[in-house]
Amino acid sequence: MRRHSTLLAVTIAFFIVAGSSILATAEEKNQRPNILFIMADDHTSQAIGAYGGHLSTFNPTPTIDTLARNGMRFERVFCNNSICTPSRASIITGQYSQTNGVLDLRGNIPPKRQFLAHEMKEAGYQTAMIGKWHLKQEPAAFDYYCVLPGQGRYYDPSFRIQGDKPWPQNVIKKEGMHSSDAITDISLKWLKSVRDADKPFFLMHHFKAPHDMFKNAERYDDYLEEIEIPAPANLFDPPDGSVGSRGFGSGLGLREHAPWKLGKRLGIPENLEERVYVEVCYQNYLKRYLRCVKGVDDNVKRILDYLKESGELDNTIIFYTGDQGFFLGEHDLMDKRWMYEEAMRMPFIVHWPNGIKPGQINDWLINNTDFAPTILELAGVKPPDYMQGRSFASALQGKPKPDNWRQVTYYRYWMHLAHSLAVPAHFGVRSERYKLIFFYGINENQPDKDRTPAAWEFYDLEHDPHEMQNRYDDPAYQKTIAEMKRQLRETRQELNETDANYPEIQKVIEAHWNK
Repeated sequence: MRRHSTLLAVTIAFFIVAGSSILATAEEKNQRPNILFIMADDHTSQAIGAYGGHLSTFNPTPTIDTLARNGMRFERVFCNNSICTPSRASIITGQYSQTNGVLDLRGNIPPKRQFLAHEMKEAGYQTAMIGKWHLKQEPAAFDYYCVLPGQGRYYDPSFRIQGDKPWPQNVIKKEGMHSSDAITDISLKWLKSVRDADKPFFLMHHFKAPHDMFKNAERYDDYLEEIEIPAPANLFDPPDGSVGSRGFGSGLGLREHAPWKLGKRLGIPENLEERVYVEVCYQNYLKRYLRCVKGVDDNVKRILDYLKESGELDNTIIFYTGDQGFFLGEHDLMDKRWMYEEAMRMPFIVHWPNGIKPGQINDWLINNTDFAPTILELAGVKPPDYMQGRSFASALQGKPKPDNWRQVTYYRYWMHLAHSLAVPAHFGVRSERYKLIFFYGINENQPDKDRTPAAWEFYDLEHDPHEMQNRYDDPAYQKTIAEMKRQLRETRQELNETDANYPEIQKVIEAHWNK
């Protein structure tokens, strides 16, 4: 009898413990946040109302602005290379270019190195990658994917999906649809009926829009049609910072500064007077761009509406960003690539009702290698040592910036004079106030072809936020420049971003370091 009582007590205790464990597991699942990472291609901060600026008066982003108003807007987030593939590689790996191997548009990330997806799956998240991928190899580290081939098409887009055939042969096509609508339809279907609802989700939702050449959904054809878009103050001032940048560039309108011939592509009559030609080009270009942005914002609203209806919004961390910045006529520039502020700076907004107080603004110096470690820490995972970025999850909680936070963020553009856009190869660092750029002007694979002059540029962003005056030779800044050169050298060594493997580039650096 005593033995039976003991066995009964042990059995009851077992079920109590087991029941507690099950409850704890369920409670842990409910507490772990869903994570939605939304990225639009080439969506720059100048075209988001929450960031102010000369386009905010007819704001095309009311939904994204609501995310910022009810969450945290980041003011100093930067890419380390303002071009699609390298930026995306840094986001998925948490590493800089020479470590992850993606220096330019030819790079790729194989499944075994799609680190963020692997770590999130290991943490128990259901993972999905939907939309623009642009890293060439199969996104097989994700539980689910449906991605555009390369840049993809704006209309009637095709998508590569998982299936019985080898990658990339399994394809579906969304006939009669704009890519922004199609990508959102696919994400909503995954959220509603494909994912495992017993797990928290990690969804990377990537729009193709507003990548040029811009094609908006037809319903936006009349949007802003009768509006005169205000121009940036330096529309007629191409880069003139040094011999390293002067005379080069992806010009928007000035004909001698426009090797991409944007006006011709837009159908602008070439017999117009020069200033009128630039203004017409600008109006046409901006309206196309902002119509695509409007389509992105409306589709973000569709996702938010679903999360509200499903009761998941409060426990979902929503990141909104672009893969880099973008020029909208500043310095008569279009496209990106340059280390100048409009291209280097990324919009970055985080919304999380359960974790972030509304109306927060952050000014830490952050870059896109930091995204993966931050997402992992928010998911309850310690960021791995192989990631070079650093988590800023504590910033979302309103904690003060650590004393040992980075003093500068590094940038490197490798694609010397690529794609008829005439941007010289360069690297540099940006601090909270200053920016130091070195134009070395060499193609690392063909060092003797099309060299451009080597030169330094230095900007005081507090007094010259539009980077109009190169102060490199100003005696008042020589101590600051010397300190930033020290930081640049140390940062390159620390991050494996030196030119030890490129002796011709290293010769140029050594020859001009103290000039």
